[in-house]
Amino acid sequence: MTAIDPTAHLTAEQIEELGRELDAIRDEVLAGRGEKDAAYIRKVISAQRKLELVSRGVLLFSIFPPAWLIGTAGLSVAKIMDNMEIGHNILHGQWDWMRDPKIHSTTWEWDHVSPSEQWKHSHNELHHTYTNVIGKDNDLGYGIMRVDEDQRWHPFHLGQPLWNFINACFFEYGIAAYDLELGKNLHKRRRKNPEFRARAKAVGRKIRKQVLKDYVIHPLLSGPSFLTTLAATFTANLVRNIWSHSVIMCGHFPEGVQVFERRSIKGETRGQWYLRQMMGSANISGSRAMHFMTGNLSHQIEHHLFPDLPSNRYAEVAVKVRALFEKYELEYVTGPLPKQVFSAWRKVFRLSLPNKKPRVKTPDREQELVAA
Repeated sequence: MTAIDPTAHLTAEQIEELGRELDAIRDEVLAGRGEKDAAYIRKVISAQRKLELVSRGVLLFSIFPPAWLIGTAGLSVAKIMDNMEIGHNILHGQWDWMRDPKIHSTTWEWDHVSPSEQWKHSHNELHHTYTNVIGKDNDLGYGIMRVDEDQRWHPFHLGQPLWNFINACFFEYGIAAYDLELGKNLHKRRRKNPEFRARAKAVGRKIRKQVLKDYVIHPLLSGPSFLTTLAATFTANLVRNIWSHSVIMCGHFPEGVQVFERRSIKGETRGQWYLRQMMGSANISGSRAMHFMTGNLSHQIEHHLFPDLPSNRYAEVAVKVRALFEKYELEYVTGPLPKQVFSAWRKVFRLSLPNKKPRVKTPDREQELVAA
């Protein structure tokens, strides 16, 4: 965390009371789920499928510039919807309570090169359990970036703005590599591990399926528009990748968002876990359209507190959560998208450089941060 702990004024009793108040908010939403919520997600899925179908139909004539522009824009939005408001949230189990086998976390497969089962493990089980804990949460910098001033600087970090940009452009492939924990498994001995080999083959199959669908079948169906449809699909995937990367960066990396040491979560209580989610996340302010296109991850604080609540309920939950921030005198980090993007990238650049004035570290903290 920062040199000054922004939660130091809270007593243990206050933290546990905060946890109970947040539990009450969660229980209220769980008890209130119903047909209106179910109708919402079914409507979104239907709209996404229709938009994708129409957009691909328009791209059959993408040899004509107006058709290319309209089809590419529509396909970009459809892919963002599938990734953010539909796939991400279904795979979190937000809609499992409907008991609809077609809209269930155990059966859903998304338009993404990372197999859903592997993503659920790395994201739901690891990231949401160890949010912003250095050395435990691989989402924190994706293993390619320095994320805290107290981490030892290496010349490699000078390139992290470039690594981050490349990661944004090919984000779905970066996520697939991250799900495989590719960095630590590239060692020859680990590559032979049967479990890793099975997971790597699953990723390979999913990549082949996605490439065949996007870059072979649909362009071939366009006949004379093969090349323009190919370019349109690549553009739509690029737009989707950069957008989803930006939303996630804004929710996890702006100035004011805290990171934590591994030792800080030993014996962590429910209230302390909630507090870590609150201090380790940031929101994006904006219109209803903005919230929808982010998959409601513009309410990242609320999502980290309640990852299994239906995403369409985060807006109402945010009002109550923000009131608790004020009650307990905590900073609710939020801002419009341009501000949050600028803040996150400024932090990426700042941490790519060595500290001018190294902070004083205890030996055990130094060992922990170097290991991370």
